Amino acid sequence: MFDIDGTIIDSIALHIESWKRAFQLFGKEYSYEQIRRQIGKGADEFLAMFFSKEELDRVRGDLENYRSELFKREYLPKAKAFPRVRELFERIKQDGRKIALATTAKEEEIKIYKEMAGIDDLVDTVACSDDVKRSKPHRDICSAAVQKLGNIASDRVMAVGDTRYDAEAAGKINVRTVGLLCGGGNRVELTEAGCIAIYKDPADLLEHYGSSPLR
Repeated sequence: MFDIDGTIIDSIALHIESWKRAFQLFGKEYSYEQIRRQIGKGADEFLAMFFSKEELDRVRGDLENYRSELFKREYLPKAKAFPRVRELFERIKQDGRKIALATTAKEEEIKIYKEMAGIDDLVDTVACSDDVKRSKPHRDICSAAVQKLGNIASDRVMAVGDTRYDAEAAGKINVRTVGLLCGGGNRVELTEAGCIAIYKDPADLLEHYGSSPLR
């Protein structure tokens, strides 16, 4: 069960910069690090960390639309897959395992990301923010992914993500998480959130696959 942004696609800095510009347009100034620490949550949880409820009641629709169009126009074309993602997925499939994507991204973005990474034919199912009412760090997206995989027992599922919110969401349904550092998070955050092993990026996980929790 893989997250996408920051886990298999190098897009976190792009998301942060687009949110930073959107916030500025709506009168808010936050640092790169302040925004990074909230990346990984869905917009419902994410925006509440920067705006009051009254402010969101007034501007949320316009803010989200502006940021979405800005990201698609200026930042999405700059995104790219991390090295060796397809090889990692192929290795997992060789073991007879199913692969789900469990992400707060929108369905239209997910299609683009799968093409970037060349993994469309290797992914069994996708659970995203369009499928649930609550996003990460709530359990809903992870629960939906497990159900779509065939309602597999939690001790037979492994999550891979780059933020504490990936690990927290998976932990709420008793799924263990392997953390990756390529999304900009740090080892302490991921360990505190419950990650049972941490690797630099998908290529590093593939290199150590035989001794990893995935194996």
